Amino acid sequence: MISLHEVFERGTDAVKSAVLAFGARHLPDAVGLNTEPDWKQAEKHFTQLIEVIMGSAATRQPGVAATVRRAENEAIGLLLAFNTVPNYRCPICIKS
Repeated sequence: MISLHEVFERGTDAVKSAVLAFGARHLPDAVGLNTEPDWKQAEKHFTQLIEVIMGSAATRQPGVAATVRRAENEAIGLLLAFNTVPNYRCPICIKS
């Protein structure tokens, strides 16, 4: 499964901006002078987002690799869509 870092590295400027915005939604609980995103949590939530899109039944069907790629692409599409919404919240954070 593709990582958020790989999406950033391979992405266009718009995708890179969306990844950075998604990371910014994952600030550490104890925000002091360091306002650097919690990239570990952002990566985890991106993976969970892909898994939610993919659905648990998809992993038992033939063509799993294609299903995973479609889910990854849809997750990237969601990041791009989220990036157009000011002050959005991570959908995985909301579920927690």
